[in-house]
Amino acid sequence: MLVKEIMTRAVKTITPDTHLQEVASLMCLNRFSGLPVVEGDDKLLGVLSERDILGYLFPDIKEVMGGMSSLDFEGMEKDYKKVLPLKVADLMTLKPITVSPDIPILKAVSVMARYNFRRIPVADGEKLVGMLSLGDIHRAIFMKSFTGGG
Repeated sequence: MLVKEIMTRAVKTITPDTHLQEVASLMCLNRFSGLPVVEGDDKLLGVLSERDILGYLFPDIKEVMGGMSSLDFEGMEKDYKKVLPLKVADLMTLKPITVSPDIPILKAVSVMARYNFRRIPVADGEKLVGMLSLGDIHRAIFMKSFTGGG
């Protein structure tokens, strides 16, 4: 089975100029853990994940090493408001790792496992053509086994 046979083709995307308040709303309301960042005709520029947004709030490692007891982690949650006026371009991960639509799904799983991804953009060259999740792969293998397709 190939990635293109099971990937999600209708992908919600964002642009570098999208405000993070809009992105945070999309993520929270739709349970997206990340979104691909595109421009023009679906040219994939990057991805923005919850990890990217929350990482903005993490204390610097020097602060942590200097004494965790003096850090007010709960107080840092209030800094979330500082993230909302930013734009996607400020925090997105550039040049994301992708998979091709023409590779076997288990090869895609090996890429995802290597980078500890639950989902990955599917790109044909620089063009975003879909998204693939571990759930998509698991469901496809289960259905193929359950229906006697393999």
